[in-house]
Amino acid sequence: MLIQVKNLSKVYQDDGVATTALNRVSFSIEEGEFVAITGPSGSGKSTLLHVLGFLDRHTSGEYLFESKNSAEYSEKELAQIRNKKMGFIFQAFNLLPRTSVLENVKLPLLYSDMPRAQWDNLSKKAIEAVGLSHRLEYEPAQLSGGEKQRVAIARALVNDPKIIFADEPTGNLDSKSGKTVMEILQKLNLEQNRTILLITHETYTAEHAQRIIHIVDGEIDSDRAVENWHKAEDGFKK
Repeated sequence: MLIQVKNLSKVYQDDGVATTALNRVSFSIEEGEFVAITGPSGSGKSTLLHVLGFLDRHTSGEYLFESKNSAEYSEKELAQIRNKKMGFIFQAFNLLPRTSVLENVKLPLLYSDMPRAQWDNLSKKAIEAVGLSHRLEYEPAQLSGGEKQRVAIARALVNDPKIIFADEPTGNLDSKSGKTVMEILQKLNLEQNRTILLITHETYTAEHAQRIIHIVDGEIDSDRAVENWHKAEDGFKK
């Protein structure tokens, strides 16, 4: 089991006032799954992603990553796991503005133990996977929104992570670009067996996943398989 959470809660304290963002959430994700977390604004979706991605600590309950309790990891170990085993894609792209596509994708390798001699090849392979080999030397200002997000996906791939966390990856895109991004994520799941956890408020986007967990007020409202989801001949869901 890649991810398992048991009665997971997250409570924020602000001037003595407690706000519960997650309330006793329990579920598991197997390696190779494509899971979407949905729910209205303020439901706890992004908080859950931050906890699962070791960007924040939970308040109570258990979070096991690769069968090891996250409470047993030091901060240094958590940082190493984030770099080596997790890839992140955010709505705002988070690309360095005056830096080429190739150099943006290389960024996670700066903090890895990968030999520098391999950085170019690894980055170019990741860029090829998202169909942007013809944009290697372009800077973000020269790219469309959809292309920027594809660069962000390549950057998330470059360290060959166990899981990709995608937080509203189509939120800043038009419908056509959003569809392209989701097809790339689905293809990575189907053809490379990448585990993907998607955060989205869009029903159409969520249905690219195999499974949808719906959260309301910090609690799981439903956890269901997507009907008619299958491995189509061309690698995409029909």
